Amino acid sequence: MLKSEFLHPNRFDSIQSLKDGIKAYIHYFNHQRIKLKLKGLSPVQYRTQSLLS
Repeated sequence: MLKSEFLHPNRFDSIQSLKDGIKAYIHYFNHQRIKLKLKGLSPVQYRTQSLLS
């Protein structure tokens, strides 16, 4: 997913901009991306919900 959704459509001016972009993508992937398999929650929300129950 990282390659198809993030690396291929983008160009980076430096290694630092690549690192910053990867860090932002990982945050999005874990905190904001909604998955129907996880009852419409992000992975972090789903795991947190399981711990609170």
